[in-house]
Formats: sequence, C-alpha cells, structure tokens
Amino acid sequence: MTLDELYMGKALAEAETAFAVEEIPIGAVIVHENTIIARAYNLRETLPCATAHAELLAIEKACRHLNRWRLSGCTLYVTTEPCPMCAGAIVNSRLDRLVYGCPDPKAGAVHTLFHLTDHPRLNHRVAVTAGIRADECADLLRRFFRLRRKKRVPPMP
Repeated sequence: MTLDELYMGKALAEAETAFAVEEIPIGAVIVHENTIIARAYNLRETLPCATAHAELLAIEKACRHLNRWRLSGCTLYVTTEPCPMCAGAIVNSRLDRLVYGCPDPKAGAVHTLFHLTDHPRLNHRVAVTAGIRADECADLLRRFFRLRRKKRVPPMP
C-alpha cells in the first residue's frame, strides 16, 4: 500500500463518520511532514452551515495547528473531487498537493467542470493526484444516496 492509499484510507474513515451522522460522506485529512495534522468530514446539515465542507474544515484545523494560513509543505487528501469553493480555498491556502478519490461530475472544480488548482491566471498551483481508492470513495457516495432515496428523505433545501 502506498502512502497516498494509506492517507486516503484515513479520509475514507472520516467519510464513514459523516455517513453515520447522515451527512454526505466526504472526508478529508491534511498531512504535514508525514503526520496527519487535521481531519474533518462534511458537517453542512449538522452545523448548519453552507461552508462546512470537509476540505474547508480540515484547512481551518491545519491552519490553527501550524499557526499560519499558508499550508505550504502540506497535502490534502479528500475522498471526492473538490467543488469550486473548496478548490479556491485549496489554492488560497497554498497547499502543495491535493490527492482525491473519485471525480464529482456535478461540481468538480479540479478536473471535471473547472481546473482551478492549476489555472494559469492564479498565483498558486497545486500538484494533483486523482483516482486514489476511487472505487471505494464512489461506492460510499452511491450507498449513501441509495439509502437516502430508499428512505424517501426529501431533498435538502
């Protein structure tokens, strides 16, 4: 198992926690010098807060841990391709690297709909590795939404 696969497993564990509390199962961890310094999962419904995405919560924790806003030297592992809001935060926080699991065909802002992490007009570019444990990440999302449809939970506002 590679380090990327290992750390993605930690992000998947966060996503499983989100699933258990009926949040969309997306998990994230941030690694600095081979140590996890932040862990988070989606909390939009729980808080309720539109910006409570796993990536943003992990970035906030990492900044507090390192006592700086620049997260150079850090890698973010997240189970799903980040949305535009999260991709913007990844660039603005100066993360060196992003590793994600499965693509997001509806909101992906790294490779799918937009290419924010390597946009030539932005002042920072992030190295990206995609597809790490992608099947497991996508499976978790499919199980969540299948269960939600089965329960006939009304769509979120």
